[in-house]
Order: sequence, then structure tokens, then C-alpha cells
Amino acid sequence: MKKKYKKNRGRGAKNLLRNNILSIFTADPVRLFNYKQISAKLTIKDKAGRDLVSSILSELLQEEAIEELKPGKLRLNPVWARERQEYSNTITGRVDMKNTGKAYVIPEDDGDDIFITPNNTHHALHRDVVQVQLFPKRKDKKPEGRIVEIVKRAREQFVGIIEVSKKFAFLIPDSRNMPVDIFIPLESLGGAKSGQKVVARITEWPEHSKNPFGEIINVLGSPGEHNVEMQSILAEHDFPLGFPSHVEKEADKIPWKIADDEYKKRKDFRDIWTITIDPEDAKDFDDALSLKKLKSGNWEVGVHIADVSHYVKPGTTLDEEAYKRATSVYLVDRVIPMLPEKLSNFVCSLKANEDKLCFSAVFELDNNAKVLSQWFGRTVINSDRRFNYEEVQEIIEKGKGEYAEEIGVLHGLATKLRDERFKNGSINFATQEVKFKLDEDGTPLSVVIKEQKDSNRLIEDFMLLANRRVAEFIGKKKADKKPKTFIYRIHDIPSPEKLNTFIEFLGKLGYSLKINSQESLARSFNELFKQIAGKGEENMIETIAIRTMSKAEYSTENIGHYGLAFQYYSHFTSPIRRYPDLIVHRLLEHYLEGGSSVSKAVYEDKCVHCSLMERSAIEAERESVKYKQAEFLLDKIGQEFEGLISGVSKWGIYIEIIGNKCEGMVRLQDLQDDFYYLDEDNYQVIGSRYGQLYKLGDQVNIRVKKIDLGKKQMDFEMV
Repeated sequence: MKKKYKKNRGRGAKNLLRNNILSIFTADPVRLFNYKQISAKLTIKDKAGRDLVSSILSELLQEEAIEELKPGKLRLNPVWARERQEYSNTITGRVDMKNTGKAYVIPEDDGDDIFITPNNTHHALHRDVVQVQLFPKRKDKKPEGRIVEIVKRAREQFVGIIEVSKKFAFLIPDSRNMPVDIFIPLESLGGAKSGQKVVARITEWPEHSKNPFGEIINVLGSPGEHNVEMQSILAEHDFPLGFPSHVEKEADKIPWKIADDEYKKRKDFRDIWTITIDPEDAKDFDDALSLKKLKSGNWEVGVHIADVSHYVKPGTTLDEEAYKRATSVYLVDRVIPMLPEKLSNFVCSLKANEDKLCFSAVFELDNNAKVLSQWFGRTVINSDRRFNYEEVQEIIEKGKGEYAEEIGVLHGLATKLRDERFKNGSINFATQEVKFKLDEDGTPLSVVIKEQKDSNRLIEDFMLLANRRVAEFIGKKKADKKPKTFIYRIHDIPSPEKLNTFIEFLGKLGYSLKINSQESLARSFNELFKQIAGKGEENMIETIAIRTMSKAEYSTENIGHYGLAFQYYSHFTSPIRRYPDLIVHRLLEHYLEGGSSVSKAVYEDKCVHCSLMERSAIEAERESVKYKQAEFLLDKIGQEFEGLISGVSKWGIYIEIIGNKCEGMVRLQDLQDDFYYLDEDNYQVIGSRYGQLYKLGDQVNIRVKKIDLGKKQMDFEMV
């Protein structure tokens, strides 16, 4: 099995290199290249790598994708290129709407974005699924078309400020992606008063009307109030502000006590040492770890996950509401749970010193953290202690404290699992989390930047182990049997175009990446992060590296998880807050009991929904952070700070303040010492007369100029 796995990885690496080679030819279709020039562009210097490039070029010649005009001189075959660029007359995709009214449609097949002018949008709105009729392709122009059908509306309700006049009213939407205001008849105001924050629903959109018609369904209150703004963010992303009464009633019927006969159906772990480790302010505890030394000298580690599927059954109103939400949402001051509080914070939550039902992944590990055996099934646990990350970190660093010996063993095993993961090509992105200390009214008093430490990684590595092994258990082909339908967490390789752009940029800074295989690319990323640590360009390069990566999502089609270097990966460990994990528990139980494979099409639809809701939750969380950062700077107008240039655009320079990560913009029109223009290829703006450079990653001093809380915008000026 191991040899086959390596063979598949090699094929994937060759395809990646092939795509990168083709992208070099397509980027410059008239230029002639030899194999040495191609190798140089790919920063491949070793003989084995150059031989592989030469071999791929020979294959591309045979396929007539490239042509040889002179001995050894190659270019893109224009006939082959034209055939690949031809589109069918219509495609389906999702709308990316701009506030100017123009839009781009992102095709379902991941082809090039389709540009749509404002007069061809057919009343489509941001994130709608639409059918696009394509115009004949013009040379050197983006594909263009017009929207001919709205297949599915992404949403019907919008948040904004209501403006009331004598005969009618308009909702001015908060969203930057909403290009029109919503007309509200006076009889549909629902008691709203001019200037209030409200939620409106679109009721109709007459064909020849510029504006849709709507009605007010919720009056939130006065703009600028903490609670109003947090609710606005939730409503803007279609997350409900509370649970319907019928869902709460169903949750209330769930018994607090575990039935006596339920214990008999499960493996009993109540006498085995078990702990939870979570953030200090957490209330929902999804996971626990148990540890037991075996007679052989090996270790039994149990990854115990709240058994939500025991309480939330398919077809119930609880389940329908959980699926609709698909995820819990974590704003700066509150959690909007996927499940009612009785379940998320009490019945399912793995509180210490209480019997709790779990679905567990139990592993026998030797002292090198090699998995010798595994077991999946339903259990009952009783956690000995609830730890927070800070407490465990102190025990790891000092080597003493309550349960120091057991925590030391878990830390040692987790470190070995992590080392093996990085050795196999996992990419080590450094993550920082912005937290706020708030007063009673929700006003931010200070900003705290939290970094991942060993205590966080301890939990992370055992969760990764469980997620990977569950996915392998179902997804690995057994003999001649086709793997059964399952939900995977997938992460694709970076697109060749983005990767080549990134590599060219790194070359200008004296850095390089090896891309002759997936493994060497991942190792190169990790080596790059070590090289730039503590340097001025660190922030810049990490930012662009993250943008180069594909987004992780859910799918029934397993392509592996590139960033983690796992061929099989799923989400099993957080069913209190993620609906895909709840599905995984149900499927795992179904297959453990010998059930047949479920419908792939049905579960792929669930994957698409959960991926979309996850992105909405991430956007809502970021917006709440952005709002609080703007509010934090509200009383600091005129004060000076040190910052790093975090982005550049034709409008201005984005700067992130060191210490609190508040990001604002210095507008180019406000730079009075010169006329500045954008050098997009080199991530910098340049003064046309004096040549002053402002480059991504540069450290600068700024002054807070203006704060617009409603738009969550922070304007800075250079000092």
C-alpha cells in the first residue's frame, strides 16, 4: 500500500510540474524556450529535475501542445491553445458583484472569470448562481458575457440604514457588494424610523425597475450601538439572531441524564485518565484526550469527541436548523451556536466530572508516536480535569504542576506526530488570533494578539491524527472494493499561475522555491518561512504565500489535503460547532455497522452548502474584528503608530499597526509630496518624480486620520 501511495504522489507531482511548464508557455505564447530556460524559470538546478523537465517537454511535443520551430527551441502551439480556449455558449457560475454594478461570474468548473457589465447583470446579486451567455472571445481580453438566468438566489434579506421620506422609503444596504438601494413602500416599514439599522427582505423586482421592492422584517436599533452592530453583521451574512421556538422546545425535551441502558452499548473509559484543553472562555467542549500506559510499554491515546449524533437525529427540527446554519459563528463578544445552548454548552459539552457520551478514535502508539492499532466506536467518559491552554503551556514549560507527567507524555507524542507531518511535507503557516478585552458595554479596552503555542499544538496534532485516520479508514480502497461515499476536507495544490507569479516575485527578493514535486514545494515553503523569520519582508512574503494557496473545502471527491500533506483527511472532531463533523459521525457509524454506500450526489450538495456557510461565518467573524478594531481607534485620532505595509492598490496603501493588527489605508491622493502610481507586479507604489517607494512589508509611521465605524474603515496618513 505504501509503494502505491508514493507512486500516486509522484504522478501528482509530475502533473503539477507539467501545469507549471504549460503556464510558462501560455504566459508568453510567441517566445521560444529551450529546456534550460524553462528549468531556470522553475528554479530547478539539479540534473534529475532538468531531466524531468526535458521528459515532460517531449510529451507535450507529442501531444502537439507545443511546437519545435528550431532544434531545441519550443513555443506554445497556437492551434492547441485556441482549441482549449473555446467555450461552450453558456456556463453556470457564481456572481462576484462590485458596488459599481459590474460583476464577475466564477464558473463552476474553475475556468476563467467572466466579466459582466452593469447593463448585463439581469438583476443578479452577489453570490447568486447564474447562467451566463458568453460573447465571442476577443484577443487579449477577459472572457465577457451576459447573465441570462438566475438559477438560485444566494439571499433575499439585507441589512442597512432606512431613509424615510413623505411617500416612500429606501434601504441603503451596508454591503459593499450591493449595487442598488431597496425601495420600501411606507406600508411595509414595520415600525422602522428614518436612520435606524434594519433588516429588509426583497419581495419583488419588476423587470424594468432599477431597484428591487422590499419590506422591513426586523428593526435592529440605532447605528453604532454595540449589540446593533453585532446583530447587523450576523443578519448581513444570513445567520439567524436566535433559535425558533419550535427548535428550542425540541431541545428542551432531550433528557439531561444518560439512560441506564445506554452505558451497556458503549466502551467505558470513565476510569481512564482524561482531560479537556480549551480556551479560557470556552463553554462548548467538543473533544477530550485520555491516556493509559499499556503492559507492552506502549501508550493508548483516546481522542473522545462529543456524541452529538446520539442526540440530534436526521429529519428532526433540531437537525434541520443545524444543517441550515452548518457552523457556529464566533464574533468578538459572542458565539452564535449551531445547536441550542442546552446541547452545545451542557448535554453534549464534555464537562469535567460528569459522565458524557462520545464517539471516539482510540490509538495504540509506541514511544515514537507510530500508530500500531486503532479502534473507532461509541464510548462513555468522565473527564478528570478541565484545563485551559495557558495552564497546560505553563506545565509544559516548567515540567511541573497537576498531571504534569501525563501532559508531558501527550506533549512528547504530539511533538513526534508533528515532526513526522512536517517531514512528509506539511506546510507550517504561523497563525495569530486577534482578541479584545471589552468593558460591560462592549467597548474595546485593549487588543491582545494570541499565537499558537505548544499547548495548542498538542491538541491540534491529536485532532489531526483522528481526522486523518477516520478518513483513511473509510476512503482507502480495500482489495477490489470501491470506497464508500464519505465527506472529506480537501485542499488543492496552488494554481500554476499564482505559483509562478509568487516564484517570480520571490526571485526579485533573492529567495526561491523548488517546485519539481509536491513534497519539495512544501519543504521549500517551510524553509522559506525560516529564512524570512524576523526580517522586514516576513509579513509581506507570508501574506502573499497565503494568497497563493487554494482554499480548503468539503467534498465527496477526495483529492487529499495539500497543506497538511495528508492523502486522506476529514473533519471528525467538532460536531458541536461544525455540521460536516456530525455527518461524518453518522456515516462512520453507518459503515461500522455494515451499511451500504450512500448517495454521492446528495452528500456533495451538503458539502457545497457547508463550504459556503463556513466562508460566510469566516467573513462575519472578520467583520466583527474589523468593527472592534475601528472602534478601538475611535478615540485615538491624531495619535501616531508604527505599522507594516500589508497591501497596495491603485487607491492607496494598506497599513497594519504593529501590536494591535488594526489595518487602515493611506490614500494615494493624500500623499502630497509626489504623484504615486501602482507597480502591481512588484507590490509597491512609486513616486513618479522623486522615486519614493512604498513596498509591501515596509515598516512605516502613520497617524490615525479618520474612522468610519459604519463602513468599518480606518484612514491613516503618513508621518
